Order: sequence, then C-alpha cells, then structure tokens
Amino acid sequence: MNKKEEQDRKAKILKALAHPTRLYIVEMLLAGEKCVNDIKDLFDVTQPNISQHLNILKSSGVVGYRKVRNLRCYFLKNPEGVKKIIEDVKGLADI
Repeated sequence: MNKKEEQDRKAKILKALAHPTRLYIVEMLLAGEKCVNDIKDLFDVTQPNISQHLNILKSSGVVGYRKVRNLRCYFLKNPEGVKKIIEDVKGLADI
C-alpha cells in the first residue's frame, strides 16, 4: 500500500467514526457482538437507518458481521484499535 492509499484508508475510517450514531454504535460494540435489532432498540430510528450506518462502518473496515439465522450480528474487527482512537479523541476534546 502506498502512502496515498494509506492516507485514504485512514481518512475513510475517521469519516466513518465521525458521526454521533456510528460512534455510539462502535462504543456499544466494544462490549461485544450485537445483532441489528439489539442495536436498533437503543436508538429512536428505523432499522434501515441503522443498517445504513452499519454499512458505512463495514465498508470502512471498522466492523464485520456474521449471519445468525436471518439476522446480521456485528462485531469490531479491531476492538483495541477502536478503543485507542476513542481514547485519543477524548484526550483531544480536553484541549
């Protein structure tokens, strides 16, 4: 991967995390895998809206999923990396 591709990849991840709903979803997934309905129940939005957010997180490489019967259950691909990003952002917010 060249330098530009690496920078583009980092920017895509940061853009995916830069939405309050997606950031909250990621923080919830730090506790472990959750299925779409479990995630949806924590928000006052439709299931298709949650699915759009999850697709953005998936396409950025932040989350993966597995099928359980007719549900998709999502997990963080690199929980320690995500945890570090969130902690670093909290540190910046104190500035």
